[in-house]
Amino acid sequence: MKNQPGIAKMIRAHFLTSIIAPIILGTLLAVHLRETLELLNFMIVLVTGIGLHVATNVYNDIYDTIQGTDKVNVHRNESSGGSGVLLDNPELMGKMYLLARTGLVVALAGTIALMPLINKTLWPILWGLFLLSAFFSKYYTAPPFKLSYRGCGEFSVWFAFGPMAVLIATISQNLGFHPLVWLLMPVTGLSTSSILLAGQMIDLDADRAGGKHGVASRMGTRFTSVLYLVVQLGIIANVILLSIYFPGNSWIFLVALAPYLFIFPKAAGIIFKNHDNPDLLKQGAKLTVLIHVAFSFLMITGFLIYIFV
Repeated sequence: MKNQPGIAKMIRAHFLTSIIAPIILGTLLAVHLRETLELLNFMIVLVTGIGLHVATNVYNDIYDTIQGTDKVNVHRNESSGGSGVLLDNPELMGKMYLLARTGLVVALAGTIALMPLINKTLWPILWGLFLLSAFFSKYYTAPPFKLSYRGCGEFSVWFAFGPMAVLIATISQNLGFHPLVWLLMPVTGLSTSSILLAGQMIDLDADRAGGKHGVASRMGTRFTSVLYLVVQLGIIANVILLSIYFPGNSWIFLVALAPYLFIFPKAAGIIFKNHDNPDLLKQGAKLTVLIHVAFSFLMITGFLIYIFV
């Protein structure tokens, strides 16, 4: 009897740091500015964000399989190309739909639960973020919009895992549009976008065959490798700006750049030199995920030290 994949593989749990990090960082920023932590609010918004990310990952697998992109992808790996769950276990389609819809229901319940816990003036922002997040979750790959197939995937990923994720965390702590919130917004979305760009270069042939017109499919791998470097440099610049404009001992944020000293040079070299070689790019994509995870952990650690030490 064939062993079926676990829930962790079906939801691609190892990528959930992309939503966990901005929610924690947004919460910590709100704690710093308001000098109080609404713990229940944080727990609710974290579950809400994870629900939305689970829905996004699972719907992505479902519709990339239905539309044929995953079926022709011969370069799938742990860092790109989806989970491959439905290719190996097509009988799990119903369960995958259930997981995706459950993620959205959990996020809806979390949004409703937050309403009595935050200022009423923030309700329109809360619901706007939920509705837009739910739209991105399904229609990143699902018809009729198919954002990632129409050249809008890169923006939606950056926006969802950067500005939107940070903002929903801050408003859950009753903090609105503060200047320091705006300054924090871009960095986590850029970090997640770097993973997307590395994966697109690996998946180029499959994406073109399936009509998925991301940056790599439209502009080629050389252009995408340069854009990858620009995005990573944007992360470094954003962290430097945080260290300059935050008051007090904000130099501690610079510790988050350690992966850019010790890992990024190798990853950048692999990706820039081998932009058109999917097999060699896989190591670069793996290192990019490692940079993202280490960077996220160190950013959170830096904020904790900055606020509480």
